Amino acid sequence: MKNASIIGLKEADCKKIAEKLNILLANYSVFYQNTRGSHWNIKGDQFFTLHPKFEELYNSLVLKIDEIAERILTLGATPAHNYSDYLKVATIKESKEVTDGTKSVEQILASFKVVIDLQRELLDITDEAGDEGTNSQMSDYITEQEKEVWMYNSYLGK
Repeated sequence: MKNASIIGLKEADCKKIAEKLNILLANYSVFYQNTRGSHWNIKGDQFFTLHPKFEELYNSLVLKIDEIAERILTLGATPAHNYSDYLKVATIKESKEVTDGTKSVEQILASFKVVIDLQRELLDITDEAGDEGTNSQMSDYITEQEKEVWMYNSYLGK
């Protein structure tokens, strides 16, 4: 955690934040792969609507995965990178339902709930630690994702 003192944070806080970020990273990684699976395998009359929407989403997720990993490194820790490790700590589970558009959208909404909840937990932790960098990152993600939730719910007619 050699970066902590340079960026003005306590080493113990950096460690705690990085641990939570690694859990978030694991969930994003499973969310990403599930979304890729839906993109590749979607069938039926919703194909032309959902195929590009899922691609847009997984492109956004892969950028966040990279940003989260880089934030972990900035805090002086090491980002996890093995799917076997991700699956141990992720709340989001691997999806087997990737051909049905409605089920895929419902799974996406459930995945957004998990990552938004984790990001809100991180807001509390980072606010207490004075970690504006991670706090701002999480806040930006939540703002973007709340709009995505609205859109996916609207697609489902909710």
